[in-house]
Amino acid sequence: MATTEEMDRMYRWTRHVYDFSRKYYLLGRDRLLREMELHAGDRVLEIGCGTARNLIELARMRRDVHCYGLDVSTEMLATAAAQVKARGLQDRITLAHCFAEQLDSAKTFGLDAPFDAAFFSYSLSMIPPFREAIDAALRSLKRGSVLYVVDFWDQGRWPGLFRFMLKRWLDLFHVHFRPELLEYLQELDARGIGSLTLKPIAGRYAYLASFRKL
Repeated sequence: MATTEEMDRMYRWTRHVYDFSRKYYLLGRDRLLREMELHAGDRVLEIGCGTARNLIELARMRRDVHCYGLDVSTEMLATAAAQVKARGLQDRITLAHCFAEQLDSAKTFGLDAPFDAAFFSYSLSMIPPFREAIDAALRSLKRGSVLYVVDFWDQGRWPGLFRFMLKRWLDLFHVHFRPELLEYLQELDARGIGSLTLKPIAGRYAYLASFRKL
């Protein structure tokens, strides 16, 4: 399991150019934000919020919801807090330091009720105990609510050289496509924990998964 110190070392400097560089290959993030099923007054959580880029975009799109974000890196959270403050969104975006697998809506954020929606945006593939992280997210959701995941797929419709180069690049940041991640969501669907919907993005470059908690 990655520690806070390890993640801080990784992002101590790259956090300053993170949003600029990632916009070119973290495809589907804005589609996820647009397609989320939200209602006025909802509480929405991003697990692995990084610089809060997604939360800020969501807060702009939906002024009637409150956004929450957690991350294991204090360096990333420092950047996130600064960006939230610079945009005057402190009253609508709440941040917390927490491991994804240790998430608890009451303990982490002091809430008296579960979240109405939650999402992982290119963060779940960086969390070794991803099963525990998914389980914690589902425990923190109301029944009938949706857990969303956008992350790298197998690039099945892309040339082999592209897949090889992308894999080498992502390895530098400890990011890996894990087929077992999707298999776990499918297993939870088969067990009746929820209902999974899977959509490909850009020829299986990435996927958008929606898992409705039953």
